[in-house]
Amino acid sequence: MQVLENKLSARHCLTFATGLVECLCFAGAVFGWASLVFVLKVDGYFSSLCFNSTGVNDTQILDCSAQDEQFSLIFTITAFMNNFLTLPNGFLYDHFGTTVARLFAIFLYTVGTLMVAFSSPALPYLLFPALPFMAVGGILFLISNMQVGNLFGSHRSTIINLYNGAFDSSSALFLIIKLLHESGVSLRAAFLFLSACSVFHILRTFFLLPRSFIPYPLPDRYVYGISCDAIQTVSSELTANGHTQSAVEDTLFTKDVPFKQEKTFRECLLSRFFVCHLLWLSLMQLRHYLFIGTLNPMLQRLTEGDSSLVSQYTNAFAFTQLCAVLCGPCNGLIMDRHRSKPRAAGETEHEADLRASVLSLFLTVLQCLLFSLCASTPYLRLQYLTFILQVLNRSFLYGGIAAFISVAFPSCHFGKLYGLAMSLSASFSLLQYPCFALVNGALGGDPLYVNIGLTLLSLLAFIHPLYVYLHCRKVASQRDKRKTIASSS
Repeated sequence: MQVLENKLSARHCLTFATGLVECLCFAGAVFGWASLVFVLKVDGYFSSLCFNSTGVNDTQILDCSAQDEQFSLIFTITAFMNNFLTLPNGFLYDHFGTTVARLFAIFLYTVGTLMVAFSSPALPYLLFPALPFMAVGGILFLISNMQVGNLFGSHRSTIINLYNGAFDSSSALFLIIKLLHESGVSLRAAFLFLSACSVFHILRTFFLLPRSFIPYPLPDRYVYGISCDAIQTVSSELTANGHTQSAVEDTLFTKDVPFKQEKTFRECLLSRFFVCHLLWLSLMQLRHYLFIGTLNPMLQRLTEGDSSLVSQYTNAFAFTQLCAVLCGPCNGLIMDRHRSKPRAAGETEHEADLRASVLSLFLTVLQCLLFSLCASTPYLRLQYLTFILQVLNRSFLYGGIAAFISVAFPSCHFGKLYGLAMSLSASFSLLQYPCFALVNGALGGDPLYVNIGLTLLSLLAFIHPLYVYLHCRKVASQRDKRKTIASSS
């Protein structure tokens, strides 16, 4: 039996480690778009859209605004598909289980990487379906890996946040491709290698993940994947005793314990909590997407077209993205610390969780405001600070989405509400393309007024933490009033 326990523990650790590699090296690669754009420009993608124009003092300059607009459109579509399809992806995962969802993800991701590999300056429009395919496949990798936290009990939240941080850090993959490209490795060779890595994803799917779901809490001697030796024997014994593996796996990993449903899905959807949370997410996500999508032309403008400086700052941005895996758990630690404080007399666990979320929500908006102010300032060296604030805020933002939904609403609605929030916010993020077109057109390439407008718009996100704080105060006041009435009677 001790040998069996050791084998199960080893399998759990291997599942965790390989899942971290998958999220860190593949899942969110598309958000390293600025590094890939640099490579695509060097290779001449959409270069036919550049033309000579007359600048200040009758100097001849190369105007590539139409080329930048095409790259911005690709990223806009990619970001939209990444979020909008989270809801159907969640339903696919919930209905068909891990294996089917991951095989679909592997198919999309592989087709996307092959399309990039076989694209060229003569066939640049292959990028339009390729990047969205990679994005949708990558988010499914993340969704299927978050259940791995169920294998580790009390460390569950830490692992989920770590995987989300690794997803953000994976944007550095395109930086590696950029550095390899500068060393002589072609774009085609790099993406053919990524396509070949599908073998790794397939092996994980069948050997290190369940056919359906990892339940929570985890049953004793729970087995999953293709097993052998002692583990297979125990699986047979469990089946003989009526505790079949498939029955165990049928428990959704988002359903922690039996929950007395207080609200219907419709009530949750129409609640002020959800509306405020959606506003909070949409405003800050738009700011991040516009920054990532326009980073390359912004650096071109601030460096006055110096390609070596653009490359240096692009590399710096990509390197800071690697720190997301370290920033990811910070938001969870802040919430856990405040949640562990002694509760007031009569205060429920739900109320304590809401109270603990206020600081997290407030800090996320404050970070976004500082990040937006730095990004709006046309001073090149300040952009190093912008990069740091951007990766920190992005980690807090995407960790905070799931964290708040999990504490504010019944767990049986978590998947639907999370997917719906991401899908609805994706529609709002489409505004980044009109913003980019406005900068390139009426504003003559100067984004100052758009940046100021987005910074002011970000202030509306403070409504969410303020509303939650006022709600907590109102509930506490009502509780105190009931205690006073009870003591007086």
